[in-house]
Amino acid sequence: MGKYKGFSGAGMNTNKNMSSVVKRAQQMQEQMEKAQAEIESKEVTATAGGGMVTVVASGSKEIKSIKINPDVVDPDDVETLEDLVLVAVNDAIKQAEELMAEGMSAITGGLNIPGLF
Repeated sequence: MGKYKGFSGAGMNTNKNMSSVVKRAQQMQEQMEKAQAEIESKEVTATAGGGMVTVVASGSKEIKSIKINPDVVDPDDVETLEDLVLVAVNDAIKQAEELMAEGMSAITGGLNIPGLF
């Protein structure tokens, strides 16, 4: 028993370090949740066709509104309008994803944590 006496202190140090790591992880999680809620409350705006179609989305990628300039509405060319709406919606979603990624990156220090966003 005497020859293993020196290892008892190492175990306590490991527990202290582990406790510190767990505490830091909990703090980071709280910061991430706060940042995510803040980002989700923000809005991004995307346009297509020189402003003929405007889409507003939240940071959580929820489409809030779509505005269509009446000048682009042509019953004989519905495909162009559909394309403009699609481009604007996809751009709004991309902007919202980038907003979330930037916000989370500020907290994680650029670490790529799978499943985070």
